[in-house]
Amino acid sequence: MGHSRKKLDLSGQRFGRLTVLASAENVGGRTAWLCRCDCGREIVAATRRLREGSRTSCGCDNPRSGQSLAEAGRASLTFVDGTCVEMIRAAGTVRRNNTSGVPGVDWVASKGLWRAVICFKGKRRYLGSYAKREDAVKARKRAEEELFQPFLEEFSAGTAPKAAGG
Repeated sequence: MGHSRKKLDLSGQRFGRLTVLASAENVGGRTAWLCRCDCGREIVAATRRLREGSRTSCGCDNPRSGQSLAEAGRASLTFVDGTCVEMIRAAGTVRRNNTSGVPGVDWVASKGLWRAVICFKGKRRYLGSYAKREDAVKARKRAEEELFQPFLEEFSAGTAPKAAGG
């Protein structure tokens, strides 16, 4: 006999410095909430992270600049406007299945070309296909400078765009 679980409504509840404003788009298959930190910044946080106490602020009370993603820990990831701040700060972190050694650059065997892509604000952007790996790497680095650097500067200054769903 199956039973359905009723979705918790965390609207209006406080978790440390965070006040839940509204339901947000799920994060990694988990129910998530748009929250406002006491500092004014809005973030999206998963229900479990809020309830277990591992997510109690936007990160303003615990700067992690320069830390790797592994050090920061998945429990404390900050998503702003569909973008994971820690992933951008951990520039150079390469996934195990990466074929080039550079994030966002991979070999497309069926076309015999190197492809460059970048994910930002919840969207995957195609940067082109190239015969030379170096050209794909240049395209990716250029996109990081154009997209990531201004975003990180705004985030660090506390003026980052509103979190997804806001």
